[in-house]
Amino acid sequence: MNNSTDSLGWRAKFGVLVPSTNTSVQPEFDGMRVPGVTNHISRIAIPNIALNNDDDFNRLIELIAAAQIQAVDSVMSCEPDRIVLGISAETFWDGYAASLRLKAELEQHTKLPVSMGSDACRRALDLFNAKTIAVITPYQPVGDRNVVRFFEEYGYKVARIVGLKCESPVKIAHVSEARLKEAILEVNQPDVDAIIQVGTNLAMARLAGIAETWLSKPVIAINTAIYWDALRASGIEDRIEGWGSLLSRY
Repeated sequence: MNNSTDSLGWRAKFGVLVPSTNTSVQPEFDGMRVPGVTNHISRIAIPNIALNNDDDFNRLIELIAAAQIQAVDSVMSCEPDRIVLGISAETFWDGYAASLRLKAELEQHTKLPVSMGSDACRRALDLFNAKTIAVITPYQPVGDRNVVRFFEEYGYKVARIVGLKCESPVKIAHVSEARLKEAILEVNQPDVDAIIQVGTNLAMARLAGIAETWLSKPVIAINTAIYWDALRASGIEDRIEGWGSLLSRY
């Protein structure tokens, strides 16, 4: 936990990396913020390219990777206590071992702890003792395959996955709660222990908490998982209502 004299971030200052096309992470993280914690956004500059196929999606991952360190170095000047990746796809890319390498590289570069989506989802699923999961993504098929690979390499069974194939990074944030509700119902079956939504620009954190009340099982939005991980790993145990059981009970 931070013991600094920062007047607003006296408990923790989070340096948050967000693709420049992403309009959902910042408002959702700010909605979950508790007194004494501050979020400091550094935007990874990428173009809003068309996402029509796997090649386009691979290019997007390359663009994010190429611009990421500059964004990291920019936010470091505010002296944050933790780096928080408001990015999803690259944290799952190439499987579990690659995810561990990404985290280790960022921690070595910044000398700070890192919270990120793949790791946070894994921690949340372990907390709920989930074994068989279903996943909702905004991705093209290559993104879905990488998400499935990560979870299966860690030991979960991915029973179902729905990829929404959003046409650009910006359009991910245009997906309505009505469409997301359809996706939740589509992937849910009795054998599914938990539903995970990935893709940080899908604004599903509020809906995921509501969905738990009709499904009576964990529905975990990745932005909720990331922020929960950042708070708890920083020693901040406040229970926060309105975003589902992960933040309100654990």
